[in-house]
Amino acid sequence: MTEERAGWGAESSLTVTWNDPKSALALVQTMSGLDYLRGMASGALPLPPFVMLLGMGITSVEDGEVTFTLQPHASHYNPIGVVHGGVLSTALDTVAGCAVHSTLEPGWGYTSIDLNVSFLRGVTLDSGLITFTGRVIKRGRRVMFTTAEGADAAGDLVATATSSLLVIEPPRG
Repeated sequence: MTEERAGWGAESSLTVTWNDPKSALALVQTMSGLDYLRGMASGALPLPPFVMLLGMGITSVEDGEVTFTLQPHASHYNPIGVVHGGVLSTALDTVAGCAVHSTLEPGWGYTSIDLNVSFLRGVTLDSGLITFTGRVIKRGRRVMFTTAEGADAAGDLVATATSSLLVIEPPRG
């Protein structure tokens, strides 16, 4: 719909470009999680399509800790004019999972068991770049526990999370 509606501003659009993830997915079986994530951070490996869709980027990767950024965009807004909690939850889940991934050997996988999010303040375009950091706080053989936090450009926390993640062994044979 291109016509302006009463009281509404002009329509906007967003173009998202991404690489087919199939070739990079084959590499995840042969690379450690740390090397794989560092490859994405350096641009040697493509970012996953959803990361491109949300406009996220990886800024640092260490064993058990990762940092992503997200520039709030009007397309992230909910009906009351703040970034939708689902966008923030996705970013928190991403850094929690990637923190676990950074500890895994080639072929090992993970999946979220739970994600408990606390929203601390509204995020708008004026919040500036949001930095999300995920950290492994307990490494288990089958389950790992993480914390995640997002801070705005002023350094104020906007959301925090805890997550438990199931560690998945590589297929045998």
